[in-house]
Amino acid sequence: MDAIEISGLRYYGYTGYFAEEKKLGQWFEVDLTLSLDLATVGKSDRLEDTLNYCQAVDIVREHIETSKVDTIEHLAAQILRSLLKLDRIEKARVRLTKLVPPIPGFSGQIAVELTRTRDDSF
Repeated sequence: MDAIEISGLRYYGYTGYFAEEKKLGQWFEVDLTLSLDLATVGKSDRLEDTLNYCQAVDIVREHIETSKVDTIEHLAAQILRSLLKLDRIEKARVRLTKLVPPIPGFSGQIAVELTRTRDDSF
């Protein structure tokens, strides 16, 4: 299947287990792989024959900036469910990274990756 990849989406959000994370917030980064048939637009060169990926970017931004959930797993699932409601997307992958997790003595990043098809129930 064909795919559109969108990477490096960075937004400030308020997801996390600790109260400080929900109050002070932190940076998150998202990478997407959106699987769909691109054969028609490959022939027509018409924007209406493909996914308006601005919608996908807006979905990610909205969820990160407004959600105040405990886990990045739940946030990633919310994003994924919304993306799969867009026309043409048959399968989506969301990689959500917490860039500076508040773990003492840890300087790395934490990420979750979810992949689902339109037909998956979750």
